[in-house]
Amino acid sequence: MSSITSGNAVQYADSSKLVARGRLNREYTIAETGWFPWVARQLPLKPGDRVLDIGCGPAWFWASVIKDMPENLDLTLADQSSGMVEEALARCTPLPFGSVTGRQAEASALPFEDNSFDLVVAMHMLYHLPDPAAGIAEMFRVLKPGGFLAVTTNGMGNMRGIYELTTVFGSEPFDPSAAVFGYDKAEELMRARFRDVAFAQHPARMRITEPEDVFLALTSYPPGDSADEAQLDAFRQAIAAAFERGHGVLEVEKETGLFISRKPI
Repeated sequence: MSSITSGNAVQYADSSKLVARGRLNREYTIAETGWFPWVARQLPLKPGDRVLDIGCGPAWFWASVIKDMPENLDLTLADQSSGMVEEALARCTPLPFGSVTGRQAEASALPFEDNSFDLVVAMHMLYHLPDPAAGIAEMFRVLKPGGFLAVTTNGMGNMRGIYELTTVFGSEPFDPSAAVFGYDKAEELMRARFRDVAFAQHPARMRITEPEDVFLALTSYPPGDSADEAQLDAFRQAIAAAFERGHGVLEVEKETGLFISRKPI
């Protein structure tokens, strides 16, 4: 758990450590509809809505789906990292939103008034919180009655064929984010606060053809980013063996889902 919930200030000071992970998913995911458009088309948005994106990161999501968005959205980009907020603002301010603002903020103590937003989005970030329930409680508080919370996270089977290779670092052979805040925990905590929860899983898999992209992605965060030379060598050997078994290809299943809950009126 510590590899996910600790060291966030260094991991997410800016988007540099996310690039390798983003590339792995972007280049090798096979899906009829890409992840960002798939999520965007399910968000319950209407023109003029006030939207809060918590843990917005570099705002790759909004930049890629702006054409699918209703007009005149009032978008607030929030992240614990000031560097991420600056990057997100630079990316989104030129786009045709109604307005774009940024705020450095902790998810468990949001600096916004009660009943402020029509939609709160938390994409792949609640597993970084020491107390995800506290974060969900804050999201509930800042939502207007009838407003929606959209949360994305991973299931325990997500990319298992890749995570099994990280046992050379002493890691468990599954997605560490799902161990902290996977499908079951997401539904449990959202249902406890909102009562109703709708879930959909993005239909996708991965067909990876470049071993180095696996190496770069899995050594971009703990414990891989602090592994010694012997561990890194063992990791490269494990990757090479996996690709050899797959005749030059590593194929893995994805489990990535979207949960949506509505605040009672």
